[in-house]
Formats: sequence, structure tokens, C-alpha cells
Amino acid sequence: MSTLRTLLVTAALAVLLPTLATAQRTVNVSDADGLTAAMADAMPGDDIVLANGDYGMRHRLNTSAAGTEGARITVRAENPGRANVLFRDATGIVEGFVVAHPYWTFEDLVLVGDCGSQHDCEHAWHVVVDADFTIIRNNVARNFNAQIKGNGNGDAGDPRFPDDVLIEGNEFYSETVRMTDRPVTPIDVVGGRRWIIRANYIHDFAKGMGNNVSYAAFLKGNSRDGIIERNLIVCERLHTGQVRLGLSFGGGGSNPDRICEDADCSIEHQGGIMRNNLIAHCPSDVGIYVNECVDCALLHNTVYDTTGIDVRFGVSTVVVDGNILSGRIRERDGGTATASNNLEMVTAWNTWFVDPDNLDFTRADGSTFVDMGVASGDVTDDYCGRVREDGAPDLGAVEYDTDAPCDTSVVHPGGSVPMPGEDAGPGGVDAGPGVDAGPGVDGGPGSDSGSRADGGGTGSDAGTVAPSDDGCGCRAPGTVSMSTGTSPRHGLLVLGALGLFAWRRRRAG
Repeated sequence: MSTLRTLLVTAALAVLLPTLATAQRTVNVSDADGLTAAMADAMPGDDIVLANGDYGMRHRLNTSAAGTEGARITVRAENPGRANVLFRDATGIVEGFVVAHPYWTFEDLVLVGDCGSQHDCEHAWHVVVDADFTIIRNNVARNFNAQIKGNGNGDAGDPRFPDDVLIEGNEFYSETVRMTDRPVTPIDVVGGRRWIIRANYIHDFAKGMGNNVSYAAFLKGNSRDGIIERNLIVCERLHTGQVRLGLSFGGGGSNPDRICEDADCSIEHQGGIMRNNLIAHCPSDVGIYVNECVDCALLHNTVYDTTGIDVRFGVSTVVVDGNILSGRIRERDGGTATASNNLEMVTAWNTWFVDPDNLDFTRADGSTFVDMGVASGDVTDDYCGRVREDGAPDLGAVEYDTDAPCDTSVVHPGGSVPMPGEDAGPGGVDAGPGVDAGPGVDGGPGSDSGSRADGGGTGSDAGTVAPSDDGCGCRAPGTVSMSTGTSPRHGLLVLGALGLFAWRRRRAG
């Protein structure tokens, strides 16, 4: 009998333990108090689902627990684009979601900065210290100074920075020029390793005060091994003016040293790759700016209506290969660009492509750029996520030697190997979350102004980030249902009961 009891308990555990490993609760919320409570009470495996409607938040929302590779914590809209989280200025709110724990996913949401002063509404997401493997995917966020802010805690003795973060398939923009002297950069990352910024539509970002300089996205602060790929950047669409740059390794620089990885800001990025991006309508400055980047690569980007590509300062060593650009590649202040197979100072855009002003880069005459590249292991797909043909690839972001069409007016998420703990996602979805890109602004060829200010500002790069419950203290529960498996707490009770049963039977024997 003892052997039989042991076999029964072992069999029960064999059934239960896999269930516990994949335990998931669905937490349905429909108002701001429910969302606050769900964030505060989150457990590994939770799927926090927002019903359609507006969620007016007057405090930031902090992560409260770590997910795991096999049990991520997800915050998502029940219907993509129908849950609007509005961060409103009541007591100087500057942040939306503060992510300080690993393995969280945010997807299909609309986040809106609704602050009386544009000095506030700084960040839609602030990704800090231990927030490794965060995924921010398929969202729309508008009217923030930096929709994504990533950094450590600002103390030289604390080496923690968020690593392995994926930002994919989002639309980030501001409806008007931001009247602030604080940094305006939709994706602003200081420190951290292996960030992937993929297939986002970033447009209309501008700083109306201070140095008037803004960027679409950058990785800086001695960050490492970042990949910026297949993004659509349109500096001017809804409004024009100021100095707007496209993508960057290094941005305007970082200081003081304590905010950078290894407490050293003398290098802004190491080992980064920027590939297959479409960058347009940045007429007053460059489409790609590299500042103190070691062993970086700019590969097969299409850079239209900008002053070109800058590689700056003596520490910078950058491979520039396979790009098509309206301006030129410049080495400034000792920067080294190893350039090959690029088409610079292009003026025949309207001959080569159907309608570049309106972001239609369909080939009209490809004799100059089709099959003119050199195959590289670092560039195996194109802007649309399609596999590039073997042999000589086409120059620029789009591969034309394929029967599948590529719509260059929208972004194309998916199509790459998932990160650890990430499901495959939509995979090659053409439209992306945002609106149709629509007409671009024909800003002309622009002038090679070099008008960028190098200070860049540190904004919230510095200072210790200590997430706190600075909200209303509400704990109104959301509706909780067990969608798959059972909860970890319930599982522990079952295990305890099985153990007690086995112990009693042994005593009785």
C-alpha cells in the first residue's frame, strides 16, 4: 500500500507541476482604480486586460513584482487601440508606467499625455534598473517628451541597467511642438544592453524651447549591442520647424559619468547596428547621427530629405555600407567612417521611386541600386522583414528582387526571432498600430547646417529612480478569472493537501 500511495502522489504532482509552471490569471479591469489595483497585486503569469474606454490616471503606475521567462506579466487592451490611458496633470505627474521589474509586456494600448504644462508628461514608460526583458509592442503614445525613457538609478556604485528590452510596432508622436526645454526624444535610452528598437513609426517630435534640438530615438550612456532596425522615421508631417534629427547612437552626449554604464560616459555606445530604416523629411539636419560609438554599423538605410549621416568624435569607428541618402556622409571632429557601396547626394529620387515625398519608395528605375550591394551576415532581411535575395543585395532599406510587395508608408512588425520569453507576435503584420503615414512634408533638400547642439541635456537621466506608491492608494479589485491552469497560491494549497494526505497515510500504516 505504501508503494501505491507513493505512486499516486507522484502521479498527482506530475500533473500539477506543469500547470503551476504555466499558471495564468486573467485580470479584467474597466476603470482607473481597477488598473491601479491590478498593477499593485500583479503576480507572474497575470494577463491584465483593459476593457474599451478611457482610464484617467492622476498618478503613475508602478510595476510591483517580477515576471519570469515562462510567466510574463502582461498589460494589454482587450481590443487593440480601444483602451486609452490618459495621464493627467494633477500634482505634476511626469511618468506613466514605471517598469522596474523584469518580464513585463505592454501591448495594444493608447497612452496620452494630458498635462497642462508640457514640462510635465515626460515619459509614457520609464524603464529602469531591473526591468530586463521588457516588451513594449503595438501601442500608440502621443504628447510626451520621451515616450520611452530607459536608464539606471544614477548611482555609480549600482551597476544595474535594464537589458534585453524590445520596443516594436509602436507609433510615437506629438500633436504639437513640445513647449519645453527638457529633452524631447520619443525613445531616449541611457545605458543598458541589447535593446532592440524595431518597426516603429516615429514622427513629429520637436522641442520648442532651449536649444530646439530633438531626436527620434537614440541609445547612449555607454549602452551596448543595440539594434535599431526597420523603423519609419518622419521628422515633419503634422508640423514643421526647429532642429529634428532621425536616429542616433550617442545623441547629444551624456553626463555626468555616474549616469552611464561603468560610470563612464566617454563612450556613448558600443557594437550597435542600425539597418533597414526609412528616414524622411528631416530637412534641417542629419537623418543619422553617430556620437562616440565604437564598432558600430549603419547598413542599408534609406535616408531621404535630410542632410545625410554624421560620424563624430575621435572614439567613433563606424562601418557605413549600402545606404542611399540625399545628403552626404561626414566624418567630424576625428570620427572614422569606413564607407562603401553607398549612394550619396542623390537628386534622382523622383526618377528612381514612385513618390518618395509621400513615402512610396516603390521602384520606378532601379538600375542604380538593384543588385549593387555586397552580401553581409548582418543584413539578411529588409524593411518589410522579407528575406533578401542571395548574392548582391539591393542598396537601401528595401530589397526589390522579390515578388512580395513592400508598402513603405507603414511599418512591418514581426519577422524576426523572438526574444526569450516572447511569443512570436503578429509576424509580418503590414499595417502596424498607427494611422496611415499619409503625405510627408516636402521640406526640400535642406542645408548642411550642423546646427545640432551637442549638450543634449540630461533631463531625467540623472538621479535615483525609486518607484513608490505615489497614487491614490486605491485597491479596488479588478475581476479575476482563472483562464488557464490555476494560480500559484491555489497550487500551493493543493500541494500542501497532497503532502498532508501522504503523511497521514504513512502514520496510519
